[in-house]
Amino acid sequence: MLSELAIRNFAIIDDLTIRFSNGMTVMSGETGAGKSIIIQAVNLLLGSRADGRMIRQGHEAAEVEALFLPPAQSPAALAMAANDLPPQEGLHIRRVLSATGPHRIYINGRMATAQLLGELTDQLASIAGQHAHQRLLDENLHLDMLDHYAGLEHDKNLYQQSFTALTRTLRELEGLRQKSLKAEEEADFIAFQINEIQNADPRDHEDTELETLRKRLRHAHTLAQTLSLVVDQLYEGEEAIAGRLSVLHREIEKAASLDATLINAASDAESLALRCEDLAGHLRQYLDGMDMDPAMLDQVEARLHLLSRLKKKYGGSLAAVLAHREGLEKRHKETGSMEERMEALTRHLEAHHRETARLGRILSEKRAESAEKLARAVEQELSDLCMTGTRFRVALLPLEESRNPWLKDGEQASLGENGRETAQFRIAPNVGETENPLSKVASGGELSRTVLALKTILARNEAVSTIIFDEADAGIGGSVAEAVGRKMQSLALTHQVICITHLPQIAKFGHHHFRIAKTVEKGRTRTAIHLLAPEERPRELARMLGGAAISETTLAHARELLQEAHT
Repeated sequence: MLSELAIRNFAIIDDLTIRFSNGMTVMSGETGAGKSIIIQAVNLLLGSRADGRMIRQGHEAAEVEALFLPPAQSPAALAMAANDLPPQEGLHIRRVLSATGPHRIYINGRMATAQLLGELTDQLASIAGQHAHQRLLDENLHLDMLDHYAGLEHDKNLYQQSFTALTRTLRELEGLRQKSLKAEEEADFIAFQINEIQNADPRDHEDTELETLRKRLRHAHTLAQTLSLVVDQLYEGEEAIAGRLSVLHREIEKAASLDATLINAASDAESLALRCEDLAGHLRQYLDGMDMDPAMLDQVEARLHLLSRLKKKYGGSLAAVLAHREGLEKRHKETGSMEERMEALTRHLEAHHRETARLGRILSEKRAESAEKLARAVEQELSDLCMTGTRFRVALLPLEESRNPWLKDGEQASLGENGRETAQFRIAPNVGETENPLSKVASGGELSRTVLALKTILARNEAVSTIIFDEADAGIGGSVAEAVGRKMQSLALTHQVICITHLPQIAKFGHHHFRIAKTVEKGRTRTAIHLLAPEERPRELARMLGGAAISETTLAHARELLQEAHT
């Protein structure tokens, strides 16, 4: 339940504290006194978006805070325990709106995020005001209301998990099919490229080696002439260097026999002669192995031309050509594995489809059964609210037919994110009329009572302990208002009910009554709230009955209303 609410510098409220109790609490006051601002403050504490424009003029910040006492084992209490907040201490929420900096949230004295606030307050309190009227007219929410009434959240969650797996597998299979089609279109071209590179069978750096060979073959005659001359002068000619070095070696040996310090010089001369002979031998081998065949040059030229063409087509280097071939071969293998993957995905898709269709049928059957029960329950509640003879129906409408066979259950039913159908609330307020969508036939008063009827029914299944009614008296009066007030009083037996109203026929049923008034002090408007004592309530009801001028007759009528409501 909501135990205490404090508001500071919020709109026209400078400093206001309200302490609430169990049962039915009524708030009344003149139009513009600030009743709607109190609802805005509560909405803010339940997680609605903060707006700096709500800060009271002349101030840099506004604060709203509340203490909730969630029942043990309620969703709010369990959420608190899951976030290391002892439920027995209550849930203290404080929001600070800043005109210059970021807005802040505090939960039990600690800074918190909007996400945590939403988790803790999701089923803490329920506000039935203008927003509830809009929700009731939004046909996209009717199915959620039916499922909530029927307690189908678990069944719906199982279905949605299966449907998500179905659509995920379907997207994966479709993506793989598109990839496979593209691969098939490219298959011949890929095969041609692989064959072209395989037939050429290039080696890394082969082009560099061939360039060297081509240069040698192009200049073979020049090389032969030059090297033959060098060999002749080194070793084979009459004045060959090798022979002359041998003679010099012998002369230095003679000198070394006379002076031992020349032994190393003699050894160096011998080494020069031997190295000269080795060089000549190496060059002779090179000359003997030279290929002077012009056909060899033609083959090298042709091979280099082939490799050059491959490099231009596939990356600019032989390393790139070889990497391209490796990539092509990998893609070719993947194309083969795609078929196996698609077969496996199809089997998974069939299993997901069977399970989703099965869960969808179960959900549809339970919805059909609960739709009839909800309709009868709403009709009974509306009868209590002076709408006897009203027919209410929860129409279950099939989804638009899907073109995808995997998103269908048989020939007729399509499968959607929330099941096989949508829901639409239909009503016939007058006997003999045809049931039509609620948004097209309900007047303001009929809509208010339908909201109250649904709130009364759904409250039996809701975990919230606090229900706030704002504008519940829109479009009604007289005996209808009396019926609405009595219904709220009945609801207050199991829930904390807070009602803002202009009608004395509703206000009289309250166990507690606050009067909200707007005053002007020192040139500034401010809102004040006062808990009426039992002896003060007749005057407030008299004001609501007859306005500012209160007569003894009006007061007597007010006392009579209070006596009727609490006997």
